[in-house]
Parts: sequence; structure tokens; C-alpha cells
Amino acid sequence: MKFNSWYLSSLLISFFVLIPIITVFTSFFESTSNYFEILKNTFLIEYILNSLLLLFSVLILTFFLGTGSAYLVSFYKFPGCNFFKWGLILSFAVPPYIYAYSLTAFFENYGTAFTILKNLFGDANYNKFIPKFDGMFGAIISISFSLYAYVYILARSSFLYQSQNLIDLGKNLSFSKFQSLHKIILPAARPAIIAGLSLVAMETLAEFGAVDFFSINTLTTGIYNSWITFDDLAFANRISFFLLLFIFSLFILENLSRKRAKYHFNTKGGFKQKEKIKLEGNKAFFASLFCFLIFFVGFLFPLSQMLYWTIKFPENLLDLEITDLVLNTVYLVMLSSVVLLIFSLISNYGNRVSNNKILNLLSTLSISGYAIPGVILAIAFITFIAWFDESIVKLLGFSSIKKIFIGSILGLVLVYFIRFYSLAFNGIKSGYEKMNISVDESAYLLGYSKRKTFINIHVPFLRNSLLFVIILISLEIIRELPITLILRPFNFETFATTAYISASEDLLEAAAVPSLFLILIASLFIIITSKYILKEK
Repeated sequence: MKFNSWYLSSLLISFFVLIPIITVFTSFFESTSNYFEILKNTFLIEYILNSLLLLFSVLILTFFLGTGSAYLVSFYKFPGCNFFKWGLILSFAVPPYIYAYSLTAFFENYGTAFTILKNLFGDANYNKFIPKFDGMFGAIISISFSLYAYVYILARSSFLYQSQNLIDLGKNLSFSKFQSLHKIILPAARPAIIAGLSLVAMETLAEFGAVDFFSINTLTTGIYNSWITFDDLAFANRISFFLLLFIFSLFILENLSRKRAKYHFNTKGGFKQKEKIKLEGNKAFFASLFCFLIFFVGFLFPLSQMLYWTIKFPENLLDLEITDLVLNTVYLVMLSSVVLLIFSLISNYGNRVSNNKILNLLSTLSISGYAIPGVILAIAFITFIAWFDESIVKLLGFSSIKKIFIGSILGLVLVYFIRFYSLAFNGIKSGYEKMNISVDESAYLLGYSKRKTFINIHVPFLRNSLLFVIILISLEIIRELPITLILRPFNFETFATTAYISASEDLLEAAAVPSLFLILIASLFIIITSKYILKEK
């Protein structure tokens, strides 16, 4: 085996990203405080059951919303279908915790719904007629309408590449449209739909802001409270261990369930571009209405609520230090993007030139960081730094390094790196897959070294992939809450943390302004990104 500098660099990067997973598993057997015994006998079962109820409810609702809308815009023409094709992904701009603020503000006693009814019909006790979206139900709605776009994008992509031969097969078998959907189209799109639901599952289990706002005890809030309230890192890691096992179990069960399944069709005619069916009359109306309701509830509703409060309470806009928040956000985005791009490029190129099975396995494991909730990564990082400080640094006689990594920009960027390494690595890898290895061999024949080949040939070729990765990373960092909340320096705020702090103090009106800015900035990134994720060729 040839140990070159590229191989060693890739190996070290993969090991670094694996630190949180290793830390969680090795910390499982550490002794905990009395809080573990108290929680085990009281709320631990509630944490688990609430997490399961939330997970499966969100999966069912996102499947219906994402797959249904993707099916309509992929197979039919109806008024507004070209708009909804990209408009439906704008729900990504609204994090679940901001959706939760909007939902509560609109339907609470004497909230926005009450004000609208009062202005339309005069004084009356409308509160008894206004539904209340709080607790578990509110969390399910908030998370589902924020995350259904994962299923929509991947399902639409799969539907787009289904051949007209599949549709013709259903017609030859005298299937109705529903039978064709149920027996042919959905089974063929199963991998994409499952991939979307897997992302929804990971995000749901990782969600902290919305469940904390609705005061729901889940494993994620249990991890946060174990550290913040009871200062028990060991028990926080123990809960993290169970949550990680649960996440990995979902992947294993899904892989086993499709072990012998086939998702391609052998057709003699090859791929045949399908033609969209034009809907007319009531069918066109209901298709447009279905997509519009999802777009309205998922994006326009929270945007309108935040805009309404911003206009109604302009003093909150004046009180907010917008310049500082913008600069803090841009600073984190730029610094994290540069770090992620550099090391993801090195790691991908190291894998390419080494072609080593062990390195490929480690790289595969290292990109699982995106599947781990942000609160677990933050706690695991603090645990590792505390262990390293006590066991290594002080043993060597150096001063403590905790302040360098905990409560600092450096620590925040490092955990962002671990969390979003999967996005950067896979984004660059997809670009590399379009580059034949013969390009490298030709460069070597011309006398190029590996470094020169990397800088002069690979980086320019990957320009579009790098731009796409930057946009994705920026979008994620703008929305990220638990990692920023736990590891940010003192008095260093972003739009996400400012909105969360205001909402946690029951100042929902004050949370509107940072929430509105977050939605608008995220929407801009999504619109720019849409040309990549909605390509039809």
C-alpha cells in the first residue's frame, strides 16, 4: 500500500469527522449523575414514545404531501404547474421552529386569526371557534410542512426519469390511473421516495427548536436538558447513543426490506420520453388547488405572519441590530464554506488517486455526520474536548484549551464542518463522477504532478459543483439552530438564535423580524439553487 500525502490527508479528515460518533459510543459506559435514575423512572419512556409518535406522524404526512404534489407536476399539465414545480421547494426556507412560531401566533387566543375575524364580522368570542395548534399536533404540522420538500424533490426527480413505457404498460393492463400509480409508478420510484423519507426522519429526530417551543419531551430535548439544566455530559451522551442506534436501525431495516427488490424495467424500446397529460375542468381545478394549498400553508402562511408582525410592531425592527446579525451570519457562512470546500476537495481527490478500500469505507462512514442531530454533535464535541483537555493537554503540562474550542467561532466552525461534511463531500463527488480517470492519466503523461493536476485541472472542472455546494452549505448554516445555540461565543447571535431566544421568552412579536429576514435570505438561496435541483434533462 502506498501512503502518499493525499491518502494520509483523506484518512485524517475522515477520522476527524468520525470523532463525534466514536465519542458517543465510548461515552456510553461512563458514570452519570442521579439525574439518570430520576429520568429512567419518570420521563425516559415518554421521551422515546414522543419521538416515535412524532417521527411516524411526520413521515406519513410528508409522504402524502411530497409524493402527491410531485406526481401531479410530473405527469400532468394544469394551471400553475410550471410555477408550483419550483414554488413547492420554498418551504425549505422556513425552519420548523419558525413555522411553529407562525402557527401559534395565528391561532392563539386573540391572535392573528381572531383579529381577522373581528375586523370582518365585528366583536364576538371567536376564540372558541378557532382551532388550537399546539403540543404534539402543532409540532407534527410544523415539521411536516417544513420538510415535505425532501420527498417532493426526490420523488419528482424519479418520476421525471420514468419512461412512457411504464405508462403504456398500465394502459395495456387496463389499469386505472390510480392502479398505475399504486402498482407501477410508486414502486418504480420507491428508492427515491425512501431516500426523501430517510432525510425527513433524520431531520425530525434532530429537530430541537419546534419541539422545545411546544414543550414536547423528546430524546433531542432530553439531550439538551441533560447538559444545560443538569450539567451531565455523560447522560447526554447516553441518550445520544440510543438515538444514534435508532437512526442506524432505520437505515438497516430499509436496506433489508429492499434487498431483493428491483427498480428498473427491462424494455426493448429503451427510454421513451413521457408526455404530460393535460387536465381540464374540475380535475385541473383540484390539481391546482392541491398544489396551491401546500404552497400557501408551507410557505406563504409563515411568511405572511412574520411580515404582518414586522409591520404591526415596527419598533422590533428598529431594536434589532440587523447589521451585526447579517455580518455574523455572512462570517460563519464564508468561513465554514471555505473550510468545507478545501477539506472536501482534498478528501475526494485523496480517494480518487489512492483508490483504497479502507479509505473508501472510512469516507463512507464519515459522511454519516449529516444523519446525526446537531445537538448530539455539539455535545459529543464538548465531551471530546473535555476529555482531550483532561487526559492529554494537562498531562503534558500545557494550559487548558477548552476556551479555544468551546464558546468560540473555531469550535462552531469545526462542528459545522462535521455536520455538513456529507453535503460538501457528496456534492464534489458527484462532480468527480463526471470526470473520467483518463483525464488524470493524460495530465501525468504531460508531466503534471498530482498537486498540479488537482489545482489546474480538477478545481476548474468542478466549478459548478463547488458553487452548488456553497449554496447548500449557506442555506443549512443560516437555518441551523442547536449547534449555534450551544457553541456560539458569548453575545454572538445569528438570525436563528435571535428568533429562538425571543420566542423562548414568549416574545413572539420580537421573533418575527429575525425570522422574516431568515426566510427571505434562505428563499434567495433556494431560488438560486432551484436551477440545479429542478433540471429536467
